[in-house]
Amino acid sequence: MIGITVIHVGDFKEKYLDEAYKEYSKRIGGYAKFEDICIKEENLPESPSDTQIEKALSAEGKQILAKLDPRSKKIALCVEGKQLSSEELSALMEKSAAEYSKITFIIGSSHGLSEEVKNAADMKLSFSKMTFPHQLMRVILAEQIYRGETIIAGKKYHK
Repeated sequence: MIGITVIHVGDFKEKYLDEAYKEYSKRIGGYAKFEDICIKEENLPESPSDTQIEKALSAEGKQILAKLDPRSKKIALCVEGKQLSSEELSALMEKSAAEYSKITFIIGSSHGLSEEVKNAADMKLSFSKMTFPHQLMRVILAEQIYRGETIIAGKKYHK
């Protein structure tokens, strides 16, 4: 059974997002060993400077890099990444499961990910040209991982 890890910066503030994420995490557990790793979000002032943002991203990035398993397929979620259909993500997951012991998805803070984390990733993935709140992105990602697993298993969830 493949391991799937989601490393994310910051935790949920809204209960409904936490409940949705837990539901998809539970569903994924039927297909893969699921792990969730939360990195503490750096505190920034209300209107941070570019320098303050870069410093925060660097600090968060160091924590993320320390949690990455070198045997894992590392996928960073960022706007400049490649966009895939659900079927293409499923095929990527299936191919990665044959080559790696784990797949790790990385979600940054509301300011994104450091360049060091992006460079350490095997792939950059974008879910849309639109911007989503990073907390909501965790739910969307979990749903797509679950959808991908059901596609691989030939289940009827994906229509």
